[in-house]
Amino acid sequence: MASLLPAALLSLIDELGKLPGVGPRTAERYAYYLLREESRIAQKLSTALRELHVNVKHCPKTFALIDASQEVSPLYSDSSRDKTVVAVVEEPLDVIALERTGQFKGTYHVLGGAISPIDGVGPEKLHVPELLQRIKEDAVEEVILATNASVEGESTALFLQRQLRDIAPDMRVSRLARGIPVGIDLEYADQITLTHALEGRQSL
Repeated sequence: MASLLPAALLSLIDELGKLPGVGPRTAERYAYYLLREESRIAQKLSTALRELHVNVKHCPKTFALIDASQEVSPLYSDSSRDKTVVAVVEEPLDVIALERTGQFKGTYHVLGGAISPIDGVGPEKLHVPELLQRIKEDAVEEVILATNASVEGESTALFLQRQLRDIAPDMRVSRLARGIPVGIDLEYADQITLTHALEGRQSL
């Protein structure tokens, strides 16, 4: 049976549907929007996609995303940042989340994921050796394990904690505090959240 849509449109729908969180119907709406609007919109999107891998790279020190023209991340080269304090995160966008708080003045290290055997991601696929090297080179005094509060994030934090203790037993290793979000009843809080809320309880 012949397709009801032109091949070029079907191809775009198929590619858009491969994006995370984009189902078939959403992909169809995006594709039709690009077709319906002025061609310059699609052209601008095409240009942005074409330049993405050319003009973006990973910082060789922190593995955060930087412009291709930059040597290292500004968050590392900035003299006002404290290189002796390193927040370890899973993905580059996690850096943005912490920066938005305006509270952290140290530097970052992006692992590039989390340990997940079911997905075939072991420690050897993460930027762990580079982190250990940075600790020596920058005389790091504290490492903040800011991995996600998931099973994978917790496993990664535990692995890192052991690695860090082996190479720098006197260095401070901390974990982001976990708690129960405002407005959430206990009955709806998951086990990991409740466990960390108990562990991080404060005296009154």
